Amino acid sequence: MIYLKRFFRYVKDNTKYVDFPLLITYVVLALIGLVMVYSASMVAATRGTLTGGTPVSANYFYIRQLFAIILSFGIVFVMTYFMSINLLYNRRLQQYAIFGVMALLILTRIFGREVNGAKSWLPLGFMQLQTSELLKLVVIIYLAYIYNKKRNLDKLSVDIIAPLILVGLCSGLVLMQNDLGSTLLILLIVGSIFLYSGIAIKTVLKMGGIIFGGLIAAALFSFGTGLTNFLGAHQKQRFEVLANPFADESGAGYHLSNSLLAIGNGGIFGKGLGNGVMKLGYLPEPHTDFIFAVIAEELGLVGVLVIISLLFFIVFKGFIYAATARTMFHKLICVGVSSYIGIQTFVNLGGISGLIPLTGVPLPFLSYGGSSLMSLSIAVGLLLMTSKDIKRDNERRTS
Repeated sequence: MIYLKRFFRYVKDNTKYVDFPLLITYVVLALIGLVMVYSASMVAATRGTLTGGTPVSANYFYIRQLFAIILSFGIVFVMTYFMSINLLYNRRLQQYAIFGVMALLILTRIFGREVNGAKSWLPLGFMQLQTSELLKLVVIIYLAYIYNKKRNLDKLSVDIIAPLILVGLCSGLVLMQNDLGSTLLILLIVGSIFLYSGIAIKTVLKMGGIIFGGLIAAALFSFGTGLTNFLGAHQKQRFEVLANPFADESGAGYHLSNSLLAIGNGGIFGKGLGNGVMKLGYLPEPHTDFIFAVIAEELGLVGVLVIISLLFFIVFKGFIYAATARTMFHKLICVGVSSYIGIQTFVNLGGISGLIPLTGVPLPFLSYGGSSLMSLSIAVGLLLMTSKDIKRDNERRTS
């Protein structure tokens, strides 16, 4: 009994430092996602169109997403109340994390399972792990640790380049899985952390010039030697259909044109939850990549604005905490998490609306997928852990 009292006392003492608006926003988004996953998949599941032709129960994907949500909520609760972000400020832990995820990426390359042309899934028996989702988290934690520890950031040096090379190798392994979307997302997260790390502007420009020059050299080499298969045929088509997807509505523009039709069909208030039509065989992955199109059709512009506002709130909160953080470690954790969620949201929405090519990147917290949801949930947990330390620090400064 005494241990139970201590437990509740500990939770009560830590509650005042928890950012409940942020926590509630995350929970609401995950629960909305659960409802929309069921709506998007219930008919297709019974027809077997989402399971390789094998019919399953209408709640097949709902049950699996519910399990992932329960597990994710538990992880976030433990991280928020019983962990400190300073636990991650450990050299040995950082080494285990970066080299461990590299090993998992190599194993995925060798033993991975291919889904939709990308060999990104590592079978673990009880689940399929998308290892690139782990890399997104490790990149944030690792670079925050390195650039907080290093002080020689005024010129291009080994302190700056070495961690980027290591992250680049890991990103290359993701690219070798034929997962261009995740690779670009990881590089954009790295870029955001790099810009906020306090590195001199001249150094940033030099580094940008080196990277740009390397990309140009790689492109010239590719064209000069005839090795033009850097992008797969389906990836090239995604660029080609952007201008007018309806010109090849039944071919290369099929995915995007149906997505645009679903978004347009919703109007202001939508057709009503469960009443969408485009999810019935017209959208290829209505419960994952195209779930926002289902939301737009069923909940309309009102639902779309609510979802975007909730996602923006989490991103905004992260940058606010980054602005008030006193240590570079805390600042870069916040920037990394906000960039992760914000960029992934933009890439998904931009893809299904025709603003940028489709990449197969899921919509944060809403798309079906245990690996993605748990990765994003841990990212939110990192933000909640960091915000606690920032609040405590600000409290000590004002007292």
